[in-house]
Amino acid sequence: MSKFILIIFVFFFLQSSSSAEIRSLKNNKVNVRLGPSKTYPVKFIYKNKYLPVMIIDEHYNWRKIKDYENDLGWVHVSQLSRTRSTVTTKNNEVIFASPTIFSKPKARLEIHQILIINECNENWCKVKNSKINGWIKKKHLWGVEKDEIIKK
Repeated sequence: MSKFILIIFVFFFLQSSSSAEIRSLKNNKVNVRLGPSKTYPVKFIYKNKYLPVMIIDEHYNWRKIKDYENDLGWVHVSQLSRTRSTVTTKNNEVIFASPTIFSKPKARLEIHQILIINECNENWCKVKNSKINGWIKKKHLWGVEKDEIIKK
């Protein structure tokens, strides 16, 4: 009986911890708090709309988030958007016109650039920001899982 309970516990734990949800910040100014309530002090303030964050915990209408620098804190759900975005993790990453390195290079991006995701296939994501749009290699992006496919 104890083996059965242990197997159920391990299965539940592995299933719940394997898929963290990615969201983006809805506003240009988002207060990140020490705890899940307005009574907790502000830990820091994000000033980047569309910054992707990973939801790692929930408490009623509050979400504990983690960003690409592993900064943690609590935000209200009203400050999160379902718009998929990503951050570049490599300097001088190239955006191409098509999802192949043989297509025309359109731009080189600095590290930690925020991009909105239009779609992703196995290896590439079609992204945009206010200045450029095109395809970028998925392996140098934070906020997209390796095996994740995002359709238009």
